[in-house]
Amino acid sequence: MTDPIADYLTRLRNALKASHRVVEVPASNTKREITRVLYEKGYISQYKFVDDGVQGTIKIALKYLPGTNEPVIRQLRRVSRPGLRKYSGADELPRVINGLGIAIISTSRGVMADKEARQMNVGGEVLCYVY
Repeated sequence: MTDPIADYLTRLRNALKASHRVVEVPASNTKREITRVLYEKGYISQYKFVDDGVQGTIKIALKYLPGTNEPVIRQLRRVSRPGLRKYSGADELPRVINGLGIAIISTSRGVMADKEARQMNVGGEVLCYVY
């Protein structure tokens, strides 16, 4: 696999389209941090790290609007990829749908949403957009 983050986003996207409640993805430190950001911002309802001794997995409970089968996450889009990395300085971090969505940024201080990166005045690699 050449792009594990794209695979992670695709697994989430496919599970949302199929209206699954839980999805399992292979774990890595970056995926764990992206999952933490999605949970903190309210895009997923729960997550759990399962350590099986080798790589481990992340169980993610997807979130849907109350009373419907409509997912909270409308779109997941990979921005920076192995063939073309996208970096942004602290003053030029992207705004997703004029602040309604989030951009997940990998900074020198860890993986965080664009709003926290602006507050901490750090830039970094723009991993994905979520809205």
